[in-house]
Amino acid sequence: MKAERALNVDDLRTMARRRLPRAVFDIIDGGAGDELTLQANRHAFDNLWLRPRAFVDVSEVDLTTVVLGDRVSMPLLLAPCGFPRMCNSQAEFAVARAASRAGTIYAVPNDVLDRTGLVAAEASGPPWHQIFLGPDHQSNEESLDRVEAAGYRVLCLTVDTPVLPRHERNLRNKVSLVARPSARLLGTALSRPRWTFDFAFRGSPGARSGLLAGQRALEQFAAVAGKFKPPTMGDLRWLRRRWKGPLVVKGMVQPAQVGAIVNEGVDGIVVSNHGGRNLDGSEPTIAALPRIVEAANDRVEVFLDGGIRRGTDVVKAVALGARAVLIGRAYMYALAAGGEAGVDHVLNLLHDEIRAAVGFLGATSIKEIDSSMVGIGTPGSSNAAGG
Repeated sequence: MKAERALNVDDLRTMARRRLPRAVFDIIDGGAGDELTLQANRHAFDNLWLRPRAFVDVSEVDLTTVVLGDRVSMPLLLAPCGFPRMCNSQAEFAVARAASRAGTIYAVPNDVLDRTGLVAAEASGPPWHQIFLGPDHQSNEESLDRVEAAGYRVLCLTVDTPVLPRHERNLRNKVSLVARPSARLLGTALSRPRWTFDFAFRGSPGARSGLLAGQRALEQFAAVAGKFKPPTMGDLRWLRRRWKGPLVVKGMVQPAQVGAIVNEGVDGIVVSNHGGRNLDGSEPTIAALPRIVEAANDRVEVFLDGGIRRGTDVVKAVALGARAVLIGRAYMYALAAGGEAGVDHVLNLLHDEIRAAVGFLGATSIKEIDSSMVGIGTPGSSNAAGG
């Protein structure tokens, strides 16, 4: 079944599961511990109820918005996901091209620093670049030099991984936390010949083709992951002085810390718990969003990731104060299911779902979406949309 026939993100997830070796699928799909936060990120949207309005001409609906000065076609961006070559040999290049065609922004992951300029060249739009700070500022300077030379305007500092998490799916599959090859991984690859051929014999633009490219990408991913360190406020202060463009901090769910980082001059905050991959039992991001928005007090733009599977999820987040959302697993499933065409398809699907939801809410623009259009609670409660 072609990815273009998928009707929603869950269909693409099913296709990805069929195409990928189990160990690879579990790296993408899984979370930390009992995966409570992974599930809660998704199910927390179920406690938000939209309130449709009538008597409005919604024959034309404008979804465009402005993100840190850049106009995008919809309030949906693509989050930085490490090692997308697990899904398809075209990896970041395919995602960058698809994001550009959709008129939105791709946050390029930190582990592609050696080819970050090549990825930027594939994107006609303004991509962001993720950074994890290393243990010394000399190496961080070198990384920033590459990002600047490639023309990136927005830097996205991920701050929610102070220690390596425990992923039990990976442990059961004998795959290390930094995605090194294992006998189990190689064994399951034999049951997915199409994936194995793509991984072993095809390459990305500007990179060696075949298994050497895949092995090199794994080694780079492992090397980068092994150098992560928990950033301090002093590190943030250094980075703000060093980086002259917009700076986004990704990985906040604690409103008490918002004032301090805003005072350091950040331009955006991504409410994120790393997609449930880090601390299991942490608060769902959509539940944390209103308090982060309140603490930010319109001084910075607030974004959200975690659990986005439908256009209605996007609209709910916008109603609660998010400027836009970032998707991760959704486009990784699509990349695995259909390569670049799969990413095109999932962005088109979500765009159409967002447009429909905005129209049903009686709004002619995404800018008209506000908290009056969403209720919080369970069916039948005083706060929930009734009917």
